[in-house]
Amino acid sequence: MKVEVIQSLPKWQDEFDFEKQILKESLGDLVLEIYHIGSTAVPGLAAKPIIDIIIEVVSLASLDNQESVMNLLGYEARGEFGIIGRRYFVKGSFNRSHQIHAFESGDENIARHIAFRDYLKSHPAVRQQYGALKQKLASECSDDIDLYCAGKDEFVKFHESKAILWQTNT
Repeated sequence: MKVEVIQSLPKWQDEFDFEKQILKESLGDLVLEIYHIGSTAVPGLAAKPIIDIIIEVVSLASLDNQESVMNLLGYEARGEFGIIGRRYFVKGSFNRSHQIHAFESGDENIARHIAFRDYLKSHPAVRQQYGALKQKLASECSDDIDLYCAGKDEFVKFHESKAILWQTNT
């Protein structure tokens, strides 16, 4: 998988909005909410051009029964993929355009992702540092996604904990 980090594009919000509508129509009452997360959800933040989505669902078991629907929409199911209580889907394996992280309502991962997104939106200096770090790592990782992710890990965990506290106090 090519690891490319580019400057923020306004079209990312439109791409999310389009996909959100399709997912809501296709999955119906199973979906409680759909959120745009990750770097493409933060205007002004350099990002891999992959739309990250959280689907908050009533039941993961019910979502598992919709795998054929997800396949028709172009998504490949990857199971929990390292996070207990998640269902992970990708659209386009080597030329990925979207990633879905589905959780049951109330899962703490939903709040964690939203807090980090909102924190980056509200803290320009942190957003700039994160974007610069991602661009540096992308240029140095030789398209090794694991190396790229490992390079961001400490920064993300540090600021994610701050984001959760910040969100609690706002």
